[in-house]
Amino acid sequence: MKKNKFILISVVVLALVVVVLFLTRSETTFRRAESDFAFSDTSLVTKIFMSDKNNNSLKLNRMEPGKWTVNDKYPAQQQMIDMFLTTLNGLEVKEPVAKAAHNTVIRRMAVNSVKVEIYQLAFRVNIFGWIKIFPYEKLAKVYYVGDATPNNRGSYMLMENSTIPFVVYLPGLRGFVSPRYSPIEKYWRDFTVFKKSLTEIASVRMEFPSNQEDSYEVKNGGPGRLELISLGDNRQVSDFDTLKILTFLSGFRNLNFEALLNDMESVRKDSILNSPPFIIITVTDTNGTSKSIRVYHKGNSDGVTDTENNPLPYDPDRLYALVNDGNDFVLIQFFTFDKVLRPKFFFQTDLRISGKK
Repeated sequence: MKKNKFILISVVVLALVVVVLFLTRSETTFRRAESDFAFSDTSLVTKIFMSDKNNNSLKLNRMEPGKWTVNDKYPAQQQMIDMFLTTLNGLEVKEPVAKAAHNTVIRRMAVNSVKVEIYQLAFRVNIFGWIKIFPYEKLAKVYYVGDATPNNRGSYMLMENSTIPFVVYLPGLRGFVSPRYSPIEKYWRDFTVFKKSLTEIASVRMEFPSNQEDSYEVKNGGPGRLELISLGDNRQVSDFDTLKILTFLSGFRNLNFEALLNDMESVRKDSILNSPPFIIITVTDTNGTSKSIRVYHKGNSDGVTDTENNPLPYDPDRLYALVNDGNDFVLIQFFTFDKVLRPKFFFQTDLRISGKK
């Protein structure tokens, strides 16, 4: 009898232990799912979608390794993509939001947050990570990113279908990650204007509408087959500095604009675009594809003067440009573009040909 009683007590105790372990494990698993904002293997990320309460939305698509697109229209800025993926990988949860602040944080996130959807590559058959077949894209995470904590060292995040917001931070970052979750298109776009190596360029045409004598075309037929054509009289210039021409062509390897100005007020932008351009640049590659931009002077709004204290008519540091088939109005820097903004006489060894001294 005593033996049966001992067995019964043992069974009850074991049952209680099992129940406690199960409940504890379930609660831990549930809490982990609610706070699992990081992404351990960002190489599997295929698509990112973000939207805010102001009707801004952004879709980032991985086309191939190191190549993403923005809203299926523009190349993405790889530096921004890399920073975002690094952020996804390194996120850590500091703590759940305190009960006293819970309702306030939830209310703020309801009116000011960014919804984030992260898609990843998965496999319908995945045997211990060794055999992976039948790939497909799946929605891996959906969560909301709010604003910064009062000490600006963390951001509020809330997993979809959860009621528990968390304070999330990125180790090593003296600040908060919320700005990295921007759904505004222009911040993610690639800023490239020209990106052609010397061997990829067939010709470059430089037109100076206000002075045709400075206009020219450089034809690149390969090693030892450079030509300099004067557009004013359509004649070939025989005496030119080969090294200067090669340096000029090499300058198109990586030319970027500084900022998008598509949002500039229409009256001001139209006034600029209706004025004669300072220069028109057309680069044609060896595949026969041409790309043109129109460059305009920028007014000297800062009152910069020359060495004799005379006000300069134009901004000495920046220019406007119309790029991407005329779809984007941008700001460019002389510092970046000056190496290719050369008039014809710059290349000539006999300056008497152009009348320059």
